[in-house]
Amino acid sequence: MTRKNLLVRLFSAVWSGADVLRKVLHLVLLLFLFFGFFGAMSGAPRVLPKTAALVIQPVGFLVEQYEGDPLDRALAELAGDGKPQTLVQDIVDALEYARDDDRIEVVYLELSGLFGAGLSKLQHIAAAIEEFKSSGKPVIASADFLSQQGYYLAAHADQVYLHPDGLLIMRGFGRFQNYFRDAIELLRIDWNVFRVGTHKSFVEPYTRMDMSDEDRETTTRLINQLWVLYQTDVETARGLEDGAIGDFANNYLEYVRAAGGDIATAAEEHGLVDDLLTRIEVRSLLIDLVGEDSETPDTFSSAGMYDYLAQMRLLSGGKAGAENVAVIVAAGEILFGTQPPGRIGGDSTAALLRRARNDESVKAVVLRVDSPGGSSFASEIITDEVKALRAKGIPVVASMSSVAASGGYTISMNADRIIASPSTITGSIGIFGMFPTYQRTLDAIGIATDGVGSTPWSGELRPDKEMSEHAKQLFQLVINDGYDDFISDVAAAREMEKSEVDLIGQGQVWTGIDALNNGLIDELGGLDDAIAAAAELAGLGEDEFGIKNIDHEMSAMEQFFVDLLGMSVRAGVDVSAWLDRPLALEEMARQLGEKTDTLLRFNDPRGIYSHCFCAIQ
Repeated sequence: MTRKNLLVRLFSAVWSGADVLRKVLHLVLLLFLFFGFFGAMSGAPRVLPKTAALVIQPVGFLVEQYEGDPLDRALAELAGDGKPQTLVQDIVDALEYARDDDRIEVVYLELSGLFGAGLSKLQHIAAAIEEFKSSGKPVIASADFLSQQGYYLAAHADQVYLHPDGLLIMRGFGRFQNYFRDAIELLRIDWNVFRVGTHKSFVEPYTRMDMSDEDRETTTRLINQLWVLYQTDVETARGLEDGAIGDFANNYLEYVRAAGGDIATAAEEHGLVDDLLTRIEVRSLLIDLVGEDSETPDTFSSAGMYDYLAQMRLLSGGKAGAENVAVIVAAGEILFGTQPPGRIGGDSTAALLRRARNDESVKAVVLRVDSPGGSSFASEIITDEVKALRAKGIPVVASMSSVAASGGYTISMNADRIIASPSTITGSIGIFGMFPTYQRTLDAIGIATDGVGSTPWSGELRPDKEMSEHAKQLFQLVINDGYDDFISDVAAAREMEKSEVDLIGQGQVWTGIDALNNGLIDELGGLDDAIAAAAELAGLGEDEFGIKNIDHEMSAMEQFFVDLLGMSVRAGVDVSAWLDRPLALEEMARQLGEKTDTLLRFNDPRGIYSHCFCAIQ
């Protein structure tokens, strides 16, 4: 009895201590929030100078939609742990506002922090840069380090500067991935795979140790087309000779060796940049163009993109009007249920489409798709909402971004019109299912599974039991039927023969150019073209409609915390200093978790997927 009382007292003491700690942490958090709130409220709002350079400094990856729950993202960014991402539309909007703003005399692109982007996203921004330049105002680009994607944007500037000790990497396009068959065998897992499509390569990392001939053929065709598009765009923008970019990439080592190992000098000698300037020299150049900053004389008068956007969007009152074309972004993998931004939820994305359908001001919808697919069932739920919009007389235009393949094509195909960029990756009409079982793993450590059931199916579809032959046959029958439904639906939506769709199906992946030739899309173009097409289908004149973005909404409390955290940052509170940086082992575990996360979050209720491993960088 004494022993029991001792344990109870010990547990009670631990619980009381944890409760006290919880209350103390809550108090600290509240004090921090109030400090940030009052500190931010006491500071004057930023006033933009009368003459300035608009500074556009993209970081991380260019995306159509931020990834993750807004509150979680705000907390991560506050702690310095946020995933670096930049919205394509933010850059495009900033350039559009600046074109006719007399305060903005030059745009300065600082591109050192741009890691990657799909080619279609780069083309969208490049078009906005060219439109800005039509105002007669210059665009200056510089960087310490230029990725291939960063250089694409820099090439559209009037002048391109690289740091004398900087780098310019030109790698071309490729697709490489890990293959796990031997690891799966070492773990004694039976990875049961069911698919239709000779080129449906999503399952190959789990069944092979190398790329299949079919996947290699498709990928080679894709990357060659994208590389030609990249080279043509850059050479045209820079006024370079045909083949100059390919020559630099193919003979990179020789050019750098001839420059004495200096990559920046090699880039300048090859005409890729105009001059090699330090940061101080770039600042001096911009001071000559727009004058000194009133508070910091050794730098130029500037307006940061986000401060500028906040002011301009407030002054313009937004883009929505009495009659609108709604823009709904469907970005990320397609998953069942409700999902945060950056993923497409069958329920959550369908809810956005319903909001558009029930909004009397919405006369047409543009569905902006940037997805490799995912859950087949969730894709059908979203497709039903697209059909419901059209049934109500609201035209729908699908606008394809970098990727709209497999399930991404499914949710697009029933639109009144499909518009893709030349570099969009689409198609991949095919489906698959996977059902891993680990009975051999359990057997290795002395665990068995046994029992009885009332029918032959009672013990089936258990991951701790070997999949029976009749269960495998059932799975394959369902997959075959799913593929037949897929190509039948495409044939009906695109007014094609089913046999035609099967020929360009089988999991094959196409660029936008090929998709147009194959009848999978209606025309080539960008988001602006899709908005114009949607307005035309709705009978709206050029200046008779607004643009209404329909997106995931935060609750009032979430919005309050996000605003409060933002004000805290502007007040100078640095919470990241309170946090420990992850150890190397923790960082390795995080990266491994990211690699397995895609597989672990698959949640289609039928276990059937229309997904494409087709991201190319």
